[in-house]
Amino acid sequence: MNSVKQLFQATDMTVGKPWKQIVIFTVPMLIGNIAQQLYSTVDSIVVGKYVGDNALAAVGSAAPILNLLLVLFIGISMGASIMVAQYFGAKEREDLSHTVGTCILLTAGAVLIIMVLSLIVVRPLLHLLDTPESIIDWCASYLLIMFFGCVGSAYYNILSGVLRGLGDAFMALVYLLVATVLNIILDLVFVANFHMGVSGVALATILAQAVSAVLCLLRLARMKDVFDLKPKYLRFHKKYAGSMVRLGLPSGLTQAIFSMAGIIVQSLTNSFGEMFIAANVIVMRVDGFAMLPNFSFGSAMTTYAGQNVGAGAYDRVTKGAKQGTLIAVLTTATITGIILLFGRNLMGIFTNTAELVDLSMRMMCIIALGYVAMAVTQSLSGVMRGAGDTMTPMWISVFTTVVVRVPIAYGVAYFTRSQQDPGGRQESIFISLLCSWLVGATVTVIFYLRGKWKKKALAGTAGS
Repeated sequence: MNSVKQLFQATDMTVGKPWKQIVIFTVPMLIGNIAQQLYSTVDSIVVGKYVGDNALAAVGSAAPILNLLLVLFIGISMGASIMVAQYFGAKEREDLSHTVGTCILLTAGAVLIIMVLSLIVVRPLLHLLDTPESIIDWCASYLLIMFFGCVGSAYYNILSGVLRGLGDAFMALVYLLVATVLNIILDLVFVANFHMGVSGVALATILAQAVSAVLCLLRLARMKDVFDLKPKYLRFHKKYAGSMVRLGLPSGLTQAIFSMAGIIVQSLTNSFGEMFIAANVIVMRVDGFAMLPNFSFGSAMTTYAGQNVGAGAYDRVTKGAKQGTLIAVLTTATITGIILLFGRNLMGIFTNTAELVDLSMRMMCIIALGYVAMAVTQSLSGVMRGAGDTMTPMWISVFTTVVVRVPIAYGVAYFTRSQQDPGGRQESIFISLLCSWLVGATVTVIFYLRGKWKKKALAGTAGS
């Protein structure tokens, strides 16, 4: 009975066995991330099966632009999550309440900015990327609907980040599962029954995400034993907004760099034609599930480190980092093995085209080893972020993306040009991704061991 009750409360990760607390916190988050991945996966399955391979390519081509314009939310979410975890660990209720209130107002401002920007940049970016004319209208309609309905997505991601910072991953999971089921139902209704194509998929997604956002807000309003969500806290405070931006901006910039690199590489991807674009979408959807343990453990380590840094328990942070990273590596290796074993079956869900399944599976085999490397990167980066050092992971991401991934992608494509492949080998996209992941893991371990992240605490006692 007590264990069930604990699922509905904020989790104090400054006590108990580190590995156990990390696993207990990660499991509902992992399930939640699986559910969230189902958003894009179901979208791809529905358009691939009911509309066709070109519609599947359209949704995939829109992804880099969608990710680029959503970086504001990622930054606010990460900054808020770190601050909430540290203030919760330090038992600083007033600061915690002001942080949540400021976070809600910042999100509203970010939503307005995104809506305006989307009108200006969507079409030009699609043309800049040499998006095939056969899918450009579908891409544009999908993106515009997603951006104009981004308020639900923004508030879910940010408020669920606050809940995770408080150690409450369970309720965020419950709300996401509700929204995921709703998204699947609406996908089938809008696309299969009403024949709305990619626009129907986008509409289903924004409606489902709005539901999950409302549920998160209601949950936070009921957590009166932890902090206060009263009108007097729903004000803009420069102190808290500044800290939130300082902590979250590096993560936002990291995602922006990832997205910009994705846009640059997408241009190369588009040059290989609609078949390869569709294959890339399928691989990335399966990739999303392979990455889930990494992102889940990374988020768990951020909360774990944040709470323990806030409490000044640095020995406990180090111990948890070792245990959490080991568990993440073992989990990811297992899931990657399963994907390689049943990959063709998984990819066959998205399309009936055998050639597309073969091409997708060949690309997945190239990047398989990289998932284990990413388990190390995400776990140790999560520790550094939780301690308040968000700059180091950002610079590592900049290096691996700008210096490693993009040059290798274009370099391999250039040097493998032939009469049969005038634009170079398609494998260049995934070889570059694997190289960037392996380099990223190596550099992350080096910077984690240097230990400068211990001096970045916002709340509690700073490490020496």
